[in-house]
Amino acid sequence: MLEFRYDTQLLIEGQDLDEDVIRDYFNEHFEGDCLLAVGDDELIKIHFHTNRPWEVLEYCSTLGEIFDIVVEDMDRQARGLHG
Repeated sequence: MLEFRYDTQLLIEGQDLDEDVIRDYFNEHFEGDCLLAVGDDELIKIHFHTNRPWEVLEYCSTLGEIFDIVVEDMDRQARGLHG
């Protein structure tokens, strides 16, 4: 079984976004791995493995408009099922 079940990906569109601040927040407040927070001050791409994707979505929605949201169940995928 995987330690972190959900592959969570999304884009954040906003103003004055800071990938370093976002990355630090994730590291301090969320359990997970494989964090990717890249972009510029108007658009950030997030990729994160976690057991609580709803918390990631909730936080990111406070930063700007979130879209292209994908939450995949990697445990189901590992068992050959649709994720």
